[in-house]
Amino acid sequence: MAKSILICDDAAFMRMMIKDILTKNGYSVAGEAENGLKAVERYNETKPDLVMMDITMPEMDGIQALKKIKSVDPNATVIMCSAMGQQAMVIESIQSGAKDFIVKPFQADRVLEAVKKAIG
Repeated sequence: MAKSILICDDAAFMRMMIKDILTKNGYSVAGEAENGLKAVERYNETKPDLVMMDITMPEMDGIQALKKIKSVDPNATVIMCSAMGQQAMVIESIQSGAKDFIVKPFQADRVLEAVKKAIG
């Protein structure tokens, strides 16, 4: 059974790009969310093996969504993605329970490396 991944990013083209990388490498996409609130809802609906979470999103940012998901499911596996390689955000993400952090624009192999490391 393919590992399922929830993709959360406010940019449709980023979701499409990530989805493309993942599906071409045998992963299944559990769903997509365009903001943090939807990410939490979709997580609860789909219970994916992994969440790819953008940090900067409308309604609720990725770090808040990460904290919400972790409060509901402490075993949730989340990889944060952001165009801002800001040290503070990376540290806050990891402290909040993220397994890894990918900086945009990312290479396909970096995405796959992080996914494999997180869920095999």
